[in-house]
Amino acid sequence: MKCYAIAEMDITDPSWVQEYVERVTPLVEARGGRFLARTLKAEKLEGEREKSQIYLLIEWPSREAAVEFYESEEYRPYLEARVAGARNELVLVAGEDVTGLASLRD
Repeated sequence: MKCYAIAEMDITDPSWVQEYVERVTPLVEARGGRFLARTLKAEKLEGEREKSQIYLLIEWPSREAAVEFYESEEYRPYLEARVAGARNELVLVAGEDVTGLASLRD
C-alpha cells in the first residue's frame, strides 16, 4: 500500500537548506519516493494552528520504504541538519480509505 509523508517546516537557520535539497532529493527518489509537492504556497482554510512556511508531500511505494529511508545512515546527517535548523512536523499517512467508499489510485 502506498504511503504519504507530509511535512510542515519553519526554517530557523537556512544554512542547511540548499545542500539538503540537492542531496536528499536523489536519495528519496532512489528509494522509490516521489515528490508531489515542495512549496511555500499553501492556503489555510481552517484550523487554529499557524500556517507553516514550507509544505512537503512525498508519495512512497510503502510505509516500509518511507521508514527505511528515514532511518537510513545516508539520510542521518541531513535529518540532523534539518532538525537543528527548522521546526518540523512529519507524519506518514497510509494510502487507504478506511470507509472503502473512495476510489484510490495505485
